[in-house]
Amino acid sequence: MLTDHRYVKITGGYWQKKAALNRDVTIKAVYDRFFESGRIEAFRCDWKEGMPNKPHIFWDSDVAKWMEGAAYILERDADPELEAKVEAIIDEIEKNQGEDGYFNVYYTVVEPKGRFTNRDCHELYCAGHLMEAACAYYNATGRDRFLGLMEKYADYIARVFMIDHSAAFNTPGHKEIELALYKMYETTGKEKYFELMKYFLETRGRQDIPGLPQEDLSRQIQSHAPIREQREAIGHSVRAMYLYSAMADLARETGEEELLSVCRELFTDVTQRKMYVTGGIGSTRHGEAFTVAYDLPNAHAYTETCASIGLIFFANRMFRADPARTSRYADIAELAMYNGALSGLSLDGEQFFYENPLEIRLRDRTRLTNGSEQEKYPITQRVRLFGCSCCPPNLTRLLPAIGDYFYGFDEKEGAVYVNQFGESEFSYGGAKVVQTTDYPLDGAVKIASNVPVYVRIPGWCGGLFRADKAHTFENGYARFEPGEFTVTFELKPQLIAANVNAVNDIGRAVLRCGPFIYCAEAPDNGGEVHTLFFDRTAVAAAKTEYSEYFGAPVVTLPGLRIKNKTDALYAPLDEQYEQVTLKMIPYAAFANRGECDMLVYLNVR
Repeated sequence: MLTDHRYVKITGGYWQKKAALNRDVTIKAVYDRFFESGRIEAFRCDWKEGMPNKPHIFWDSDVAKWMEGAAYILERDADPELEAKVEAIIDEIEKNQGEDGYFNVYYTVVEPKGRFTNRDCHELYCAGHLMEAACAYYNATGRDRFLGLMEKYADYIARVFMIDHSAAFNTPGHKEIELALYKMYETTGKEKYFELMKYFLETRGRQDIPGLPQEDLSRQIQSHAPIREQREAIGHSVRAMYLYSAMADLARETGEEELLSVCRELFTDVTQRKMYVTGGIGSTRHGEAFTVAYDLPNAHAYTETCASIGLIFFANRMFRADPARTSRYADIAELAMYNGALSGLSLDGEQFFYENPLEIRLRDRTRLTNGSEQEKYPITQRVRLFGCSCCPPNLTRLLPAIGDYFYGFDEKEGAVYVNQFGESEFSYGGAKVVQTTDYPLDGAVKIASNVPVYVRIPGWCGGLFRADKAHTFENGYARFEPGEFTVTFELKPQLIAANVNAVNDIGRAVLRCGPFIYCAEAPDNGGEVHTLFFDRTAVAAAKTEYSEYFGAPVVTLPGLRIKNKTDALYAPLDEQYEQVTLKMIPYAAFANRGECDMLVYLNVR
């Protein structure tokens, strides 16, 4: 199954606007912050003790992700200034790469004798992101200088880990190089990169881990067991997503059913027991990790932006690998795309969230008066740069390559899967599909195709849709023969409840309309959201209206507010409600109008 943005053109609508914002604003804003913080200059490898901007162990990866995003932009749009910035960084990599192929800013200038001695210091993670950037830049420009440098680096890593076994550890602490090596294999056609990827995956959890004897640390980095024995999502959520994505790539390449079955179980555990309604994952700041099933606190939700992006990667790779082709994979990708990932970016394209909570109550920030013992909550306003700034450049590489998730091409059948909806075209190997639609503002999707087409019927519509052409239905997809037809989904606001095991959300609900999850913010609701109730009998009266500011529909509907008519702290139960109009905005757009209370789950009456 082929999914590749290079064969997709986003021609209009919601995602074209987001990609344009990234091209015109975000990619430049991230570069500027990386330049100001010393990340770009660090590639000169001339830092000395006492100089400012001491390089950090993950700076290579920050810049590499930015380079990858820039490459995807350059595939579509000529930008000599952007290209020159990328070339300047490649110049420094070429100049400072070791004769043996090694390149890492931190270990070159800060700790030159520490190479491959600390598993958790991100060397292989950084190497992987540089490799992904090199593949992207080669595909964008046809120039292989950067790719050649990274081939040299990959060959050195293979020698150290597979032949000499001279490193102090056997597999990466933070997964990423596995994904990169698979891309190197796809880009160059050289089997040796697939073999190195396979080595890292097959070795994980099979040998003692020097320096990490504690079982909890092994679990944190998913090294507690061999990959085929990992049936539960545990540990650092981003690392988990990257590992599981690579496992799905391996299963796809080898056709191994056992490994694919493991991936299915992991996907189910993540999405049925440990995922927020927004597509966010990783519920605790302690280790940025998964906890136990159904532990999904709202105000303390960690839900790192990178974790939602990782979930999109995993879902898409499962779609490619799993012959069942269930629409569940694309459903989850859509959920995370519109909500959990995009909430990491401000509407102006210049500010970011690392954490993405589902509830903000500003009073909680001051409930402990001892300033040295304040509880840790997610920040309430996006910022331009983080000390650990992995999420901003991850967004800059997601948005210009969003076409990866729109279509899949089944080369055996010669059929195209339409996984995501929006004004777009797919063209590959003689197959061509064109979508004409205002989705997600409107549920009508017109499709013209010269090959058979499988159209995903979104899980949020409950299987209800209209089509003006005969079709069959299987695994969540409607199959149509070549031609023109229109599929229409009803974009109707509805209340969604969590599993009762998610005890924080009993008696509460979420408003969803199409792919959007909604939240209530104080400025739209009388300055207070925690006293609001959904009226379950009034949801049918909800109205949607497009907001130019939010770039998406807002929803208004009748609701209730509980009133307290006594000054007593406690009193006999005598609930009093007043009717109000609730205004709900897309979750991904929260915190763009100053600090305020916010709520995704409202009480229901």
